[in-house]
Amino acid sequence: MDFELTEDQRALKATIREFAEAEVAPRAAEWDRQGIFPLETIRKLGDLGVMGIPFPEEYGGLGQGSFELAIVMEELARVDSSVAITVGANVSLGGAPIALFGTEEQKQRWLAPLARGEVLGAFGATEPGCGSDLQGTRTTAREEDDHWVINGTKAFITNAGTEMSAFVTITAVTGMRPDGRREISNILVPNGTPGYSSARPYHKLGWHASDTRELSFEECRVPRDHLVGQRGAGARQFLAVLDGGRIGVAAMSVGLAVGALEMALAYAKERTAFGRPIASNQAVAFKLADLDMEIEAARLLTYKAAKLRDAGRPFAREAAHAKLFASELAVRAADAAMQVFGGFGYIEESPIPRFYRDAKILTIGEGTSEIQRLVIARHLGCQVS
Repeated sequence: MDFELTEDQRALKATIREFAEAEVAPRAAEWDRQGIFPLETIRKLGDLGVMGIPFPEEYGGLGQGSFELAIVMEELARVDSSVAITVGANVSLGGAPIALFGTEEQKQRWLAPLARGEVLGAFGATEPGCGSDLQGTRTTAREEDDHWVINGTKAFITNAGTEMSAFVTITAVTGMRPDGRREISNILVPNGTPGYSSARPYHKLGWHASDTRELSFEECRVPRDHLVGQRGAGARQFLAVLDGGRIGVAAMSVGLAVGALEMALAYAKERTAFGRPIASNQAVAFKLADLDMEIEAARLLTYKAAKLRDAGRPFAREAAHAKLFASELAVRAADAAMQVFGGFGYIEESPIPRFYRDAKILTIGEGTSEIQRLVIARHLGCQVS
């Protein structure tokens, strides 16, 4: 499997790095400090075509793939994870369900403007009492005339409450199966629909400049044709969406680790102790060497999962490999960078605390580390639960 970037991919990487350095890096600290959603910057990324990278050209996309999206996600997260997750969630969670399972009308109406960067989409599966266990879903959707009537609450939803937000696709119980299990379906709810409301943004540990909220549905009515995919196939569809999203989180994790290493390395070469740069101290130099090695491994795991997905081959295990290894590496990298910076890494004037705070969620979102290990173990044939 060849992971060498093509000329077009190198150009994409260079373009996004230039944008990130010029448009994101100088403002990231202020956005983080004030909890500002960077609306204009997200719109500029939309103008660059970033939101449509993996989607077909007939729906406003660029017709590329997960590999190119991974390149973009790494470059954005190298300087700021809030911007990166806004892009990643919009593409992998907002657009992917419609691209994979939507009707032609849904793709034209909802996917095309998202791919063109005109609007943001969201996906709502998690609830206050339900995360990885979709059978714990309490949100319901009943049929009434030619509508679905939705009641319930969704938690930790990204991109649902911004000025650009246009819709959220949610998981809902649409009936009961003969075996007593809940029938889960996916239903698209446009922003502004009566009965659909969003709470104030969460005050999070990290990702301060991304939009994350709780959503509520009270007798919320949407037309029957807002069902996304087959009725009762919502759980299977969501797991397919998650597999793709995990590649994006892995790429984000690689990017954060790269940014942390670059800052730590530059500081270690400048900071002197006992008459010499601390980079000449084996305890520091070996810490940086280990990070460099692990970043390369994480990137290759991510690239492999992306290549498999783009080739139409099974990739769930590889996506779990990449997400698990890269996200836990991101936490170690941020911690190592803070250790290298010492006291200067513990004050908010430094970018290190932002990277440190942003890293931990990568081991939780899109399936916790424990869930990734469960996925991998099941692929090995282990009967675990």
